[in-house]
Amino acid sequence: MGGLSGKRVVVTGAAGHIGRALLAAFAAEGARVAACDLDFAPGFAGEAHRFDLCDRAATLAGAEAILGGGVPDVVVSNAGWTRADALGAVTPEAVVAEMDANFTGAALLTERLLRAMRPLAASRGGASFVFVLSANAHAHLGNPPYSAAKAALGAWARAIAVEEGVHGIRANTVSPASVRTGAWSYRVARDPGVLDRVSALYPLGRLVTPEEVAEAVLFLASPRASGITGADLRVDGGLLAGSLPFLQAIGAHT
Repeated sequence: MGGLSGKRVVVTGAAGHIGRALLAAFAAEGARVAACDLDFAPGFAGEAHRFDLCDRAATLAGAEAILGGGVPDVVVSNAGWTRADALGAVTPEAVVAEMDANFTGAALLTERLLRAMRPLAASRGGASFVFVLSANAHAHLGNPPYSAAKAALGAWARAIAVEEGVHGIRANTVSPASVRTGAWSYRVARDPGVLDRVSALYPLGRLVTPEEVAEAVLFLASPRASGITGADLRVDGGLLAGSLPFLQAIGAHT
């Protein structure tokens, strides 16, 4: 894709399926990648920062550790976590935990990195933030606290896009729908057929892959998207465009 060779890229949620796809995609472009997560598999090679985004002190300390290795050119906020499937399962503890994991920690981390990036961005040819949201940020598809947190993260990205563009800093979002990752493991454990049924709801008839999400992020982070900021790229298999099963149910499609 070009333009990222030698650039310092920070990726959160780096140990998950999408995170690993992101690490591979940026490494293939020659970027210098700093991976952030709670922990990594044994034998992980590369710059790794271990901290919990739900722990505010640890998050700020993690930001300083990242900056100790150099000011980033690109930050990919990919971390995410959810368990409260529906309003009936929501507890005060779930609201706090899912807001911290999906919004508050990301905002604290990116705000600190942004302050370090701002004075250097223009001389470096620009800088970029990409926030991985979810289709849930745009429509109610379950997981209310997670959805609200991801919607808040989208608003945060737009604030960066509007206020920091003058410094040469772009901010965009990517909104995947269901991705076949470990995030589905608890649902599959209780209902092994859930992924097949969910796939049938998508116009493409399948879930998207971590690699497809990573390619979208890579594009927005790269100079090829130099004129794009404040945008959301949906990698959702067509889910948010509409529902073919609905059209079939009302007799509008055979």
